[in-house]
This record gives sequence, structure tokens and C-alpha cells, in this order.
Amino acid sequence: MQYISTRGGIDPLSFTDAVMMGLGVDGGLLLPCEIPGIDSETFAAWQSLSYPELAFQVMSRFIDDIPVPDLQNLIRQSYAGFDTDQVTPLIHFGNVHILELFHGPTLAFKDVALQFLGNLFEYLLDKNDAVMNILGATSGDTGSAAIYGVRGKARINIFILHPYKRVSEVQEKQMTTVLDANVFNLAIQGSFDDGQAIVKEIFNDIPFKEAYHLGAINSINWARVLAQVVYYVKAAAELCSQGYAGPIDYSIPTGNFGDIFAGYIAKRLLPGGTIRHLVLATNSNDILSRFVNQGDYSLSEVVQTSSPSMDIQAASNFERYLYYLMNGDALRTKTLMVDFLKTGQLDLRDQLDHIQQDFLSTTVSEEATLKTIRCFKQAHDYTLDPHTAVGVHAALEHRTEGVPMVCLATAHPAKFEKAVAKATGARPIRPKVLEDIENKAARCNIMAAETEAIKTYVKAHARGAIVS
Repeated sequence: MQYISTRGGIDPLSFTDAVMMGLGVDGGLLLPCEIPGIDSETFAAWQSLSYPELAFQVMSRFIDDIPVPDLQNLIRQSYAGFDTDQVTPLIHFGNVHILELFHGPTLAFKDVALQFLGNLFEYLLDKNDAVMNILGATSGDTGSAAIYGVRGKARINIFILHPYKRVSEVQEKQMTTVLDANVFNLAIQGSFDDGQAIVKEIFNDIPFKEAYHLGAINSINWARVLAQVVYYVKAAAELCSQGYAGPIDYSIPTGNFGDIFAGYIAKRLLPGGTIRHLVLATNSNDILSRFVNQGDYSLSEVVQTSSPSMDIQAASNFERYLYYLMNGDALRTKTLMVDFLKTGQLDLRDQLDHIQQDFLSTTVSEEATLKTIRCFKQAHDYTLDPHTAVGVHAALEHRTEGVPMVCLATAHPAKFEKAVAKATGARPIRPKVLEDIENKAARCNIMAAETEAIKTYVKAHARGAIVS
């Protein structure tokens, strides 16, 4: 399998080269040259597989340059630390199904991809006797999941930017209480979008990227998206194994477009008709909902909400979908993204019919989010975190009688205690890994949201820099 850039400026790459490149050197995002499809017979055979076995079957269709035993071992190693053998269990509430993605070490869906990516980086660096400095920005959960994926690894240093005081207290502590010598937490005085813009600007400085061996852990890295495709397939396989033969809908709370884009890839991978609707659920930061419902992809002010991981305007993975929306026209994609960088807006109304064939969307207010947490708890004695509640609200709005609706539960409710307590009157029970986390020793640097300041810090703490 070869990989190309959405902007058409690089020669085709192998999977491992694409992983190590992260962001394309032409500023684009990397994608497989083709999305392989499977037939109904193959999908039927997958329905009896364990999660690691299924992950291998899915990933190996996109990875052909890692020996089979090595890839199988990487996958087994990545999911061995989850607190259930199912990895992503599906909980049934009538026609609504909650896909729990928070059983990894940091209690968020990002663990599913970042445990794999951390092990993959270590494998490739060992193989090539190399080092890496990971640089990433987080809106809440990516940071801790990335840190836990690479903490203590001998060949890797990790630098994570998070927006100062704009993540939940638990999210912040999950990052800053990791005291391994290779972990550097940077709280920037700005929004997640500021942090993501800094990271992209630094990665686009190719001499700096090469001199300091930078690697990408955000969902701009294709391996992140690929690992997330698996749980869409797993949920569909489980429902089909239970006798359901018709289409399945999914509702996905999303801010960066990465999780729902993985669903888009899964839809194209699986036999036609397996996945029907992908419901894109946003909080008050509604750029993606406006895109789906109006063809308007334009920036506005970031609003702080109880679902901070979705408090985003410019979605990192949007460009990948835009490439497909433009029928694989890399020049057109590049032109549009350059225009967006200049103006902060794209008018895609001419493509609205196509967009609405791929997605449905709903914007969910703060009031509706908290009401959904409260009502779901009363009806089912099950606690949703605010992000999952955004997805469930949208799911209930768009569900069709007789069609299963799978709602992605992206984080454990204990990561957002204040919002849950406000909605239900009681704080959720903390898992053992979060007990007394506020009182643990922490380490973090508060910095201005300025590219040069971050570059200076990376220079001072990078592993294995080669500078002339």
C-alpha cells in the first residue's frame, strides 16, 4: 500500500515512511492511494474474531511493509493493558448502543490509537537505531493518551501543548502528573486552535523538523485514523453476529474530524450498505455542523463548554475529507486550504448534496448536553460524559425505527466530574487510576502561544538533535 498527500507534492510513500513523516512535507495530510474494500463473505468471517485479531485483519489491508508476526505482536501489546478483553465493548439500550472507547490507561478513546502508535514508533526507531521528538497539541484527551503511549520509552521525548485552564482538571492532571524524564507538558496561554496552528507551523519548517527529528502524534498522523477504523468495524461485526442484517448508523461527537473520518473510511471498507449514516455531533463550536448543513466552513470564536475536547474551530482532519470531496484533485484541495488559511472560510455549497450523502449533523447546546446526561441517567442508570452526551443527543434526533444507532462513548464520565455533577446532582465514581490525582506531584511549563517560544523550548530539550 502506497500513501500520497492531499496536496500532491510528494512521491508515494510506504506505510512506515508515512507514519514517520506525520504531516506531509508539502503541508498536506497523508492518505492511502486507495481504500480497499471487503466482501460480505470476508466480513462474515470477521464476526467471530477477537479485537486484536480483527485489528490485524483491518490494519494489514493498509500495511504491507511490517512483517506479519511483528504487526500481530504490536497489536497484541497495544491492547493488553486495556481493562477488558473486548477492548471497546458495546452496551445495549434497546435500539441505541453505546460503544465504550474509554477502557485504556487514560480512560479516553484516544488510547485505542495512541497505545498502538506509541508501540509502532518504538518498533521503527529500534529497527533504524533512531530517536524522535514528538510534538503535539491537545484539546484534552490526546495529550494524556499520547504521553501514556510513549512515557519512559528510551528513544522518544514528547512535547504536548494544551490550552491553559481550558481542559478539565482531571485531564490536566493526567498529563502533568506523569513525571517521566522524557515527558514535557507545555500549557499555552491560548486555545487549542492556537496550539494546533503552532504545531503545524513548526512541522512545515522542514529544516527544523529534520534537525530535531520531529514526529506527529496528533490525528494528522494516518496511523491514528487507521487504528480508529477498527472499532467501527468491531461494532458492526458484533451487531451482525447477533442476527442483525440491515444497515447501521453511528453518532460521533467530534471537533477535529478525525474520529468521524475513521468512520468514513470504515464505511468505504465494509460491504456496501453495512454503515448507513454517520451523524456528526458538535457542541456550540459548530463549524463542522455548519459545513454539513449549510456548506459553510468558516471560523468563529472558540466557545468554552463542558465538552472541552470539542472546543475547536479549524478541524485537523477536514482536509482529508475535502480531498475526497474534490474527487482526489490535489491541486484544488491545496488551493482551497491555502484560501482557508488566508480568509478563515470556505464556501462549499456547490458540494452540499455530496456532503449530505456522507454525513448528517446536529449542534448540541450546553443546556441540551446536561439534560441528556441527566435524562439518560434517569432512564438507564448509565452515566454519560459530556462529549458522549453530545453524540447521544444527536443520535436520538436522527435515529430511525429498526436501525441500530451506535453512539461513540469517547471518555469516562469521571474525567468530567463537575459537568456530570451539575447534570445529575452526584459526582461519578472514580476509577482507581484517578483516585487522589489532584494531590499528586505535577510538572508543567506555562508559556505564551508563540511559535518561536515553543521552538526554543524544543531545541533546549530535544533528544538527539543534529544541528550544523
